[in-house]
Amino acid sequence: MAALTNEERETIISFDETPADAVIFTYNTAWQSYLEGRLGLKPTMDNRFGGKEYQIARSRIKPPRPPRHISAETRERLRKQGEALRKRHSSGENSGENPQGYNNVWQKR
Repeated sequence: MAALTNEERETIISFDETPADAVIFTYNTAWQSYLEGRLGLKPTMDNRFGGKEYQIARSRIKPPRPPRHISAETRERLRKQGEALRKRHSSGENSGENPQGYNNVWQKR
C-alpha cells in the first residue's frame, strides 16, 4: 500500500452527548507521545499504518475558548505586577534568609 498523504493523516476527537469516554484517533506522533507519555494512556487500537486510537474521559477534553483580549490599562497593570514579583523574587524578599548566599539557582550574591 502507498504511503498516506498529509491530508489522509488526520486527527479525530470524537464524542457524543452521552457521558461515555471520548475517542481520539491520530497519526500525529507528537499527539501520540503526549497521550501516552504525559497522560499515561494506552492505545486501544493500532491500524499498523501509524494511526492509533485512544479513549479518554470526556471531562478531560475542554471546549475551545475565544482568545482573551485585554485593554492597554490591564496589560500595563499586569506588566507592573510582574516587575514587582521579579524584583521581590530576585532580592530574596519572599524566601527569608538564604544560608547558601544565593538569590537564585544561577547567580551568587
